[in-house]
Amino acid sequence: MAVYSMTGYANVQKSTASGTESSAVNAQQIGLELRSVNSRFLDISFRLPDSARHLEALFRDALTRSLRRGKVELRLTVNRSRQDGPEDPSAAHMHRLAALQNHVRNWMPDAKPLSVADVLRLCSADDSAEVSIEADDATALVQDAIAQLKKARASEGERLKSILLAQVGQLRELGLRAQPLIPKLVEQQRERFLQRWNEALKVGNGAPLPEAANDRALAEATAYAIRIDVAEELNRLQSHLTEIEQLLGKGGEMGKRLDFLIQELHREANTLGSKSAALELTQISVDMKVLIEQLREQVQNLE
Repeated sequence: MAVYSMTGYANVQKSTASGTESSAVNAQQIGLELRSVNSRFLDISFRLPDSARHLEALFRDALTRSLRRGKVELRLTVNRSRQDGPEDPSAAHMHRLAALQNHVRNWMPDAKPLSVADVLRLCSADDSAEVSIEADDATALVQDAIAQLKKARASEGERLKSILLAQVGQLRELGLRAQPLIPKLVEQQRERFLQRWNEALKVGNGAPLPEAANDRALAEATAYAIRIDVAEELNRLQSHLTEIEQLLGKGGEMGKRLDFLIQELHREANTLGSKSAALELTQISVDMKVLIEQLREQVQNLE
């Protein structure tokens, strides 16, 4: 199954004609445009001419059945033209334009009178508002647009998938770099604790302590070494990375699951940094956080 981004664009056009043999044929050019960006949920908005408002429910149903997440805008445009040239203006149009012209020129005597081209253009604009779209045409248009949008979202999703897998690979390498440092760092911290313990004894009267006190010191050193041991965090981090790779390989709807895994990765990287007792581990933690933040930004675009 494909990996889908929430970012995509589609634009489809359809020509329809209406009229009778005894009248000039009117051609309608219908355009349907879909734009999609990321969103936590499916958020649909419409930009429709007044004559196509009744199609909103049809469009919404088609989109909700095909898409899961994203902020989607649907825009419908309709242009009508007569195939045999301009239509003769009606008497009502002529009368209205003449009245409007007289009213304007009463206030603005220097205004130029309407030309023939102006009259034809204004009457054509009035006619183009009266458009009709059949439900079958609207259904075919929106289905074609959705198919194009999903294709665009799948193409963008594949690009994001390759970026995410590369970043996951870099995080895995950082984890593998940190792994060999753990036993050495734990032993170093244990020895440092015992050294400071012995130095503290020298500051005192130098009297030998009971064997129980020495055992207690050794136990404290061991407990401290365990507290700074980040092996568990690194193992969990590798496990989360494996799950991300599996999700990307499986495809389909995964954005919310990936959001959760990114949060877990960030928690492990934070813990690694807070437990770090060496500069090298601290730098690895910082590099991990940078990559995880980049992952988060990319994952926000996945469906």
